[in-house]
Amino acid sequence: MNKNGTLLWVDDEIDLLRAHILFLENKGYEVDTVTNGLDAIESCRNKSYDLILLDEHMMGMSGLETLSHIKETDPNLPVVMVTKSEEENIMDQAIGSKIADYLIKPVHPNQILLSLKKNIHKRDIVTAETDRSYRENFARLSASINDSMTADDWTGVYRQLVYWELELKEADSSMHEILTMQKADANAAFGKFISRNYLSWMKDRSKSPVMSPDLFRKWVFPALDNGEKVFFIVMDNLRYDQWRMLGTELSEYFTIGEEELYYSILPTATQYSRNAIFSGLMPDQISRMFPDLWVDEDSEEGKNLNEAPLIQTHLDRYRRRNRFSYNKVNDSAAADKLLGQINNLTANDLNVIVVNFTDILSHSKTDSRMMRELANDDAAYRSLVLSWFRHSSIRELFRAIAATGQKVMITTDHGSISVNHAIRIAGDRTTNTNLRYKVGKNLGFNPKEVFEIAEPAKANLPSPGISASYIFCTEADYFVYQNNFNNYASYYKETFQHGGVSLEEMIIPFIILNPKKK
Repeated sequence: MNKNGTLLWVDDEIDLLRAHILFLENKGYEVDTVTNGLDAIESCRNKSYDLILLDEHMMGMSGLETLSHIKETDPNLPVVMVTKSEEENIMDQAIGSKIADYLIKPVHPNQILLSLKKNIHKRDIVTAETDRSYRENFARLSASINDSMTADDWTGVYRQLVYWELELKEADSSMHEILTMQKADANAAFGKFISRNYLSWMKDRSKSPVMSPDLFRKWVFPALDNGEKVFFIVMDNLRYDQWRMLGTELSEYFTIGEEELYYSILPTATQYSRNAIFSGLMPDQISRMFPDLWVDEDSEEGKNLNEAPLIQTHLDRYRRRNRFSYNKVNDSAAADKLLGQINNLTANDLNVIVVNFTDILSHSKTDSRMMRELANDDAAYRSLVLSWFRHSSIRELFRAIAATGQKVMITTDHGSISVNHAIRIAGDRTTNTNLRYKVGKNLGFNPKEVFEIAEPAKANLPSPGISASYIFCTEADYFVYQNNFNNYASYYKETFQHGGVSLEEMIIPFIILNPKKK
């Protein structure tokens, strides 16, 4: 068995290329040769090749004609065009026919070897190089996890973890399993960091990192003051790793002005974090100052029906007279409707758009067996989000916004984590249903397994009653009641949940995009 690959070289002057063929054979390639297009097509029908080297100028059937027949037989077979022609139209036709590479004669053997490495061995080379690089950085990343003492330290750690997660997965590396364990270690340490520091952040917000209530004051208002018009888009439940995938797609229309990470407040749930974003207030402040706009945990009313009024209160407190719109997109019909209104929206100073797809997707994995199969791990979840975006009206919405020339700010209210370890919880009927945090009276739990906030006021959280407390899962834990514990523990395992304390849920992106000038 040949170790490097099997090639077919098609050239009507093949005898002049014996030195090149010998060079490739010495490098471990098996090289078949033919002198015309018809023989090349026949060879491809009778034998499997890893790559074809194809001359354009041949007697009889041309290289481009031969190429079209070969692609009919095997659309994925890489073909490298080797020709004397430097005519632009020939290059355009070859590239349009999806050739793998284009080499101009006379070619040096090393040029051919480089093309083979790119087109046959790229994955193996990338995997080996990525593995080597991660091994070199493993100890440094572990040290960063152990030595992280500040919020900024942890955002740096999380950036590195996401970087390596994407790199190793793209390279199909076996080292990804080691990174998964390293990320679990990081989440364990991060949970302890939050339990030590969160209440002190709440006591003195001047010492906290940028958090949910700070976004408008830090980024939106300054842009408006500079005379810029802003589309502020909240993609519910969008993690940083998912943003990295979407950011690549949006690069066609935008350049990234800033890519920041900030901290969601606790609980990392829409009712708390998104209302804090829009109001610029902590949840207990909303409940005290605007009781009609705050919905308690035990209420049947929707928890995010008052977002537009909360934005208005935010503007009013700062005596701002900015004209704004608020739109929520829950499906493609809503996105299409909004797309038709873009020209009207450009008259506003601020357009706030909430996109709910990623949150719906994470919840559907819990409820749908098919979705569990489609999004069975973080990589599959990212891929599903990316596929949705590529084929959704939301992408068209971004394209249309870019055409207006207005600034775009993208963020989220919280992320999510794939849970894998059930812990027991006891509570009465008034206890909320979220799997990553609980709020109520007389909760039964193991204090060593959770982050407890016994006095909600100290965390700027409303209290549903005397002696009520909040408890949060850390790492990849989730709460399950005693009754029928094993059944529910199995049902919710490896689903995506939010509300608790983890890097994925709390450290989330804030992106400023500037439209590209066409």
